Amino acid sequence: MTDLDARRLRDAYDAQIRPEIPDPLPAGVTVDSDGPLTRVLGLDQRGFITYRTLDGLAGPALDALIARQVEFFRARGEGAEWKLNGHDEPADLGDRLRAAGFVPEEQETVVVGPVAALAAAVPVLPEGVRLREVTAMADLERVAAMEEAVWNSDRSHLVTGLAREIEADPQSITVVVAEAGDEAISAGWVRYQRGTGFATLWGGSTLPQWRRRGVYRALVAYRARLAEQRGKALVQVDCSPESRPILERLGLVAVTTTTPYVYTP
Repeated sequence: MTDLDARRLRDAYDAQIRPEIPDPLPAGVTVDSDGPLTRVLGLDQRGFITYRTLDGLAGPALDALIARQVEFFRARGEGAEWKLNGHDEPADLGDRLRAAGFVPEEQETVVVGPVAALAAAVPVLPEGVRLREVTAMADLERVAAMEEAVWNSDRSHLVTGLAREIEADPQSITVVVAEAGDEAISAGWVRYQRGTGFATLWGGSTLPQWRRRGVYRALVAYRARLAEQRGKALVQVDCSPESRPILERLGLVAVTTTTPYVYTP
């Protein structure tokens, strides 16, 4: 994969994935805009700020745009996440967000690649482990409980968020759980981006005692096959340092980074 190929994949990501707006909108979710920014409200435990480009804004004009977001969410008494990609301009955008009160969280890598390579992988699950597609509220609660065990933090927002997406359009998302007996040991979901050639993969958290045993690889391959069945050609993942080597071995390419900048009133 050449630098030019990686640039083409990044261009496809910018053109087709960004701004990241749910389609269709789940019940209770609203979208509005402020200049080049799109604000998604009511989807998660905090608002989400997304965009494709800032249209060349810089200096005082950019500071004013950021300040309006702080005031908007402060008035609502609500937190907000500004998703900053590593190739976003201007180069000092992160510094300006920090100066306005946004706090950067852990950086991830955006990887993109052909669905076919992932779908062709045939990982072997550990004995006694199976993958199952789920939609029931009880299963979503088990997913959240597993995530809470992994991250030692509240994940209850996943239950309501995923449930509303499924209710809005069951064909737009598939949640897959890896189970050992009655225990959920890992889970991930795939979103089929309407009107694009992309599917996006999310989740993938795995209980510590089940890591490095092929569970994550199996979840990736299973969801890639689902995407291929729906005619998607490319897959995109915001991945952690732990999952990046696995995804790159399966043919995905790092195209940029992504960092959540979070404002808390």
